[in-house]
Amino acid sequence: MHQGAPSEARLWADLWPLLLASAVGLLPFTVYATFLVPISRDAGADVAAVGALRGLGGIAALAVGVAAAPLLERFAKRRVSALALGLLAAGSLAALQGGLLALAVFCAAIGAATALLTPALLAAAADRYTDAATSGRAATLVSAAQSLAAVAAGPVIGVIAVQTGWRGALIATAAVAAALATGFAIRSEPPRRGQGALPGYRDAFRRLAGSRMLLVLIAAASFRTAAFMGCLAYMAAWYDHAFDLDAAVFTLVWTLSGLSFFLGNYFGGRGIGRTTDQRRVALVLLGGIVAATAGLGLLFSASSIALALAGSALQAAGHAVAAAAITALIVRRGGPVRSAALSLNAAGMSLGTFAGAALGGLGLTLFGYPGIAVALAVPLLGAIAVAAAIAVITRPAA
Repeated sequence: MHQGAPSEARLWADLWPLLLASAVGLLPFTVYATFLVPISRDAGADVAAVGALRGLGGIAALAVGVAAAPLLERFAKRRVSALALGLLAAGSLAALQGGLLALAVFCAAIGAATALLTPALLAAAADRYTDAATSGRAATLVSAAQSLAAVAAGPVIGVIAVQTGWRGALIATAAVAAALATGFAIRSEPPRRGQGALPGYRDAFRRLAGSRMLLVLIAAASFRTAAFMGCLAYMAAWYDHAFDLDAAVFTLVWTLSGLSFFLGNYFGGRGIGRTTDQRRVALVLLGGIVAATAGLGLLFSASSIALALAGSALQAAGHAVAAAAITALIVRRGGPVRSAALSLNAAGMSLGTFAGAALGGLGLTLFGYPGIAVALAVPLLGAIAVAAAIAVITRPAA
């Protein structure tokens, strides 16, 4: 655990194993979303049905995240990460059969794995530092690494898939996850310092229920995730429908979206980490969600691919800034239940993933592709309302 505010280079040097694991956690669903059309074809099902299966990951993540939330602080976070990475590898291999049942198992396993992996990595990063601003910055850096993975892995996944299909991309993902799981399992946990008495299982839930700020932050995360992940679940299909882009070419679109998310999350988190005024952070959250709403509307109303790409980039950047603000506020306000709050936040985002996939599929089924945007605007409006309330109840710095 470090004192003071380390440089960006020092943060990367300290946290690189956590950042790499965080990046790998994003890959299975990246493959699934990128190759949704060929996966649906191989499964013999329509795109809406296969896309909606991703919601099973949200159900599994919600159950695992809620159940494990108060326990996360009591176990070595590298051991939890190793377990999650092993489950992620197993789930990726399970999808290779290609049928609907295999894909359902894949989605559920990946959801459960990320429900453990994400909060464990965020808490491990935050725990390395003593001051609240740096702890929040470290946690947002972990989430930024996930979006950087989308940028770096998109073209690589496309090349692998051209040679071996989407199954080859999942095999490669499983291999990397298994190697990381082994490394986390054999590496000892650094000693924990300054750890007082931890709240019990039920007491942790009581403390969380008594914190209005933590609850509304988790609600905001759930709403905005529903909109973003619901869009990502069907974005490949939309570009294929509107602009005739096949899966291989769509990896470039995915890379643009991932780059936009990374830049928004990285620089948004960096700016947030430089202020102690939580009111400013709350206003950044509100601005990010408004930008994401504008991007969603532009994407699905675009008459040209250039406008659609601009909408994809704006949406991703807005969500990234909002995500960084939510993570930073939870780390700063969590106190002794910080790890539990991060776990419940991940579970809430998993619920959002389920709801977003379901809403997007419902909109597609009832009204076609424009219905996706209309359906996903509902949780975004909810997120705007919650973010505005957070800005109101957050006191500005003196």
